[in-house]
Formats: sequence, structure tokens, C-alpha cells
Amino acid sequence: MSLVAGVDSSTQACKIVVRQADSGAVVRKGRAAHPDGTEVDPVAWWAAFEAAAHDAGGLGELSAIAIGGQQHGMVCLDDAGDVVRPALLWNDTRSARAASELIAELGGTAAWVDAVGSVPVASFTVTKLRWLAEHEPANARRTAAVALPHDWLTWRTAGAAGIDTLTTDRGEASGTGYWSPLTGGYRRDLLVRALGKDVVLPTVLGPADSPGTSTSGAVLGAGTGDNMAAALGLGAAPGTVIVSIGTSGVVCAVSAGAIADQSGVVARFADATGRFLPLVATLNAAKVLDATARMLGVDHDTLSDLALSAPAGAGGLVYIPYLEGERTPNLPTATGALHGMRLANSTAAHVARAAVEGVLCGLRAGLEALVAQGVEVGRVVLIGGGARMPAVRASAPAILGYPVSVPAPGEYVADGAARQAAWVLSGAVEPPDWELAATEHYDADPLGWIVDRYAEAHEMVLHRGRAVGAEGVVGTGP
Repeated sequence: MSLVAGVDSSTQACKIVVRQADSGAVVRKGRAAHPDGTEVDPVAWWAAFEAAAHDAGGLGELSAIAIGGQQHGMVCLDDAGDVVRPALLWNDTRSARAASELIAELGGTAAWVDAVGSVPVASFTVTKLRWLAEHEPANARRTAAVALPHDWLTWRTAGAAGIDTLTTDRGEASGTGYWSPLTGGYRRDLLVRALGKDVVLPTVLGPADSPGTSTSGAVLGAGTGDNMAAALGLGAAPGTVIVSIGTSGVVCAVSAGAIADQSGVVARFADATGRFLPLVATLNAAKVLDATARMLGVDHDTLSDLALSAPAGAGGLVYIPYLEGERTPNLPTATGALHGMRLANSTAAHVARAAVEGVLCGLRAGLEALVAQGVEVGRVVLIGGGARMPAVRASAPAILGYPVSVPAPGEYVADGAARQAAWVLSGAVEPPDWELAATEHYDADPLGWIVDRYAEAHEMVLHRGRAVGAEGVVGTGP
């Protein structure tokens, strides 16, 4: 019996799932926490990987392994392969001004869409490299190679032979801001524009290609970004829209063809199967629910009960959940707000309901952006930690406007990475057809008036940001 492992090196933790290669049956799991913060020494990721592997009973007998990781993070290496500085993560917004400058320098959002399919925001690697060049020139000069989190972990797993052996995949490369999913090649001119020089970049592998073997002899998959791995783990196909309520909020859909959104709202990413993954991301999702629970002094179960006890629409209370700035719309310096407060709705229940609806309304805007680009919605799959909250599941169909399927809780990113590992091991043309997790289905009549009221409150926030010239505001970029 061949065993394969999938790794999810996420923002908050490293999770490992060991499965049977032929059936996909789960054999065992492991987990270890990552440090908090928006910059992390990659050595902490490696320590968490080793701890999670130990928690999973060891990985020595594996036939194959693949790693999924948080997208966009900047890992800078010197000539010897040593880490130059702590990695800047996707949710580090210090490069917001750099993003605005890069957009202007190339001629606007349309120029970036034509070049790489996406408009850079503070999340993207290219903006972090510009920040590095401007604020830490000595570290920029020392940088000889740039990798993403999963690239670095795969490289370490293979023995870190040298920076010229770094590899990545289409999905991860498409989130850097200097690789085009249409041409399948790097735009080194954009890399140089950001960093001020050319450096070693990982070789981009195909979906079922292998960069070699691990130090223990397991075949390595190319790995991919977390959103791409989750889509693979869920068996997403054209017509499937995935709405994820995790550390970030994500709305994405597998597409046979590339989408070019000239507004920049929809990012033209590649997926982990050779197709495309048009995607809209927000910075504020499950953490908004965490913060609201803390503010009200309750746990998540009680927060959900409170939300369900309040009427739909929260009695007119609207929660704009920009607690960490925002990526879509591109408002890195924005803050959260409560609108429409009255004596009657100034209760814990109404605030809880407004928080749930605020998160979902932000994701509804992402879903509408995909539909506007021609994405067909056959089914909506709701995943992520936030999807475990009953109030979220019950409210989602009415606000998203479609029936919603919620798979049983699982490690979808690690599952997708494991499926990729089994695919590479088999040498087949397509990934293995594993049985998918059981799902619950939720239906409700759409409540468009809640969405409309949220849009009105959001427009006030957007207008205020433009009026004061908020740093980093560039239209409504991704």
C-alpha cells in the first residue's frame, strides 16, 4: 500500500494529511502552529513542518509528498541559499504605496492585466520586492533568489542543493506579479522594475511534474498555492465556485480559459491542473468573526447563537469589516465601521448578525465580480474555518444568492496537495478520482436588500477614503 502526504503550510499552522495513494483514504494527520505576525522567519515554517510530521507519526515510509502553501509571501535568499530577512507574508500591507507606484509606472491597471493578468496590491510579491529595494537596500543587494513559501519548503525537503534548483508551479507563479499565466513565462522586466536587478527565480513545473525526491526518498510533487490546492482537494471543475472564509476571504472558480478583468478586481491566476483559477480575495474574513467574539466577550458558539437570534438584516445595522485594511476593494489603510446604529439594534445579537452578514456581503461582491467576467455558477461550495459557524452556513445562501454546499470539515489544502502527490506518483494524465467528502446543502430565498444596504454603507467608506486621499487607494483593485 503506497502512502502519500499533503502539506498545508498556511498562515497560522502547518497541517499534514497522510493518505492511501490509490483510494485517498486518510491514514493519519499532524499539525503544528506557526508564529503570529505578518513577517516570519522561514526557519519557523521548517520547524513546524518537522513538528507536524512527528505529530502525524513520521513521514519516512511515504512514496510521495507535495506541499501547498500560503500565496505571495516573499522569501529572499542569498548566493549560499541563506534567508536574507524574515519573509513578508501576503497579509503584510506595508508595500501598499509600492503597489500604487508600480501600477502608475507601467501605465495603469490595464497594463498590468495585459502583462500578467492581475493588478499588484500589497499582497503580491512584486510589491514587497519594491518595498525591500526602497527600505532595506542592503538586503536587496544581498538577495540572489526570490521564492514563495511553498517553493522554499519543497526546496528544503529536497535537500536545498542550491538556489538554482528552486522550483514552483503555475498556480504559485501566477500570484507573484512577474509571471504570466497566458505566456507561461516570467516577466523579468517587472521583477527588475521592482527590485532593481534580476535574480534567480524558481523553475515553473507542470501540474504533474516532479522536482525530484525528498531526502528520505519520497517523490516530490511540484506543490502549489493554498487556493489552488484547495480547489484540487475539493475536486472543483468548471462551474464550481469556491467561497472560502479563512484568514482571508476568497471567491474563486476553475476555468478552462483565462479571464482578463481590465478593472483588476478579478486576478487571473493559474490552477494546479493546467487550467485557470480566476480569484477575488479579501483580507477580512474569519478574523472578523474572531474579533467580534472578543469584542462581545463570547465564544464562537455563542456568537453564532446570538447572530441567529437576531433578524436578517440585523435591524438595519451594517458592519463594514475592514479591520486590517482591505485588498478588495484596494483600501489598505481603511478601518472597520458600524453603520445605522439605533437604540433598538445596539445589542450583542444585532452586532453578531451584522458581523456575519458583513463578511458574507464582502464575499458576495467577489462572486458578482466573477459572474461579470463570464464565470458560470453551477454550484457554490463554502469552506474554511468560518464555514463551521451555523450562523454563517444559514445566512450564506440568502446573501450569496445561490444554494450552498458545505463539505464536512477537513484540511482541503493538504488534501489537494496529497492528491497532487498521488498524481505525480501514478504518472497518469489526470489526478486520481478520490471520493469527495460528504456535504450538507443549504438553501434560502435571496435577500438582495441586505446586499444593497451593505453596498450603500461601503460606498460611504470608499468615498471617505478617496476624499482624504487614503494611501494606497487605487480604484477597486484586487
